[in-house]
Amino acid sequence: MASLQESLNKFKKQQEKCQSTLTSIAKQNSKSTPPKPSLSSASTPSPPIKFSNDTERLQHINSIRKAPVGAQIKRVIDLLLEKRQALKPEQINQECYVDVIANKAVFDSLKKNPKVHYDGERFSYKSKHALRNKDQLLVLIRKFPEGIAVIDLKDSYPTVMEDLQSLKAAGQIWLLSNFDSQEDIAYPNDPRVPIKVDDDLKQLFRGIELPRDMLDIEKDLQKNGMKPATNTAKRRAMAQVHGIAPKPKAKKKKHEISKKTKLTNAHLPELFRNLSSSGS
Repeated sequence: MASLQESLNKFKKQQEKCQSTLTSIAKQNSKSTPPKPSLSSASTPSPPIKFSNDTERLQHINSIRKAPVGAQIKRVIDLLLEKRQALKPEQINQECYVDVIANKAVFDSLKKNPKVHYDGERFSYKSKHALRNKDQLLVLIRKFPEGIAVIDLKDSYPTVMEDLQSLKAAGQIWLLSNFDSQEDIAYPNDPRVPIKVDDDLKQLFRGIELPRDMLDIEKDLQKNGMKPATNTAKRRAMAQVHGIAPKPKAKKKKHEISKKTKLTNAHLPELFRNLSSSGS
């Protein structure tokens, strides 16, 4: 019995020794082997790499900078007119992609352009008349009793056309159309000076025969010591230079103007009607 018990004790010790050896081997294998990825992580695709694609924008910028000098200048002037602010060349480049600094021809032309003001650092839009509001507009019109062309006023400030209509509605100015070019002329009207016109004078005025051509009208005004508000000869010459054809006049079946037809002041009934109302 003693020998049997001794043999069992040796067997248990051998088992414990083997178990400890296997445990140590398993620990070493777990450290050296990398962990296997889970099924969830392996099935999820990695997000694609995004690249910035500015091809269209770069092509647009390149087409602008390769455009003729005149086209680039117009683009800058349109920007200055829209912004109504003084801009540096770098700001112009950011807004409309015209590189004023790199293109010497554009830079020099902008400095000489009558619609552009350059102070040595910034470019700004320059209208023919430096106006900012309706009060200044009225003061300017009153300086031109012979009339001033609306086309010379329309780019002075953003709301100038609305202010012209407002002044007309208030009776402070007249807006009459040029018979030849259909361009409006603004005339001052001082309501503090009431004028009453006799009917005989009205009929005499409306019965005066007018020249058919606007050039002849301007010559007659100059002969009588008056300065015309328009310059038809210059306007027509500029139109020919730019290849602009004159606007065709609408033909009417009735009351067509022939060589025998007399052109009179009858097309201005509003003038005496308002004068009469102001004098009454």
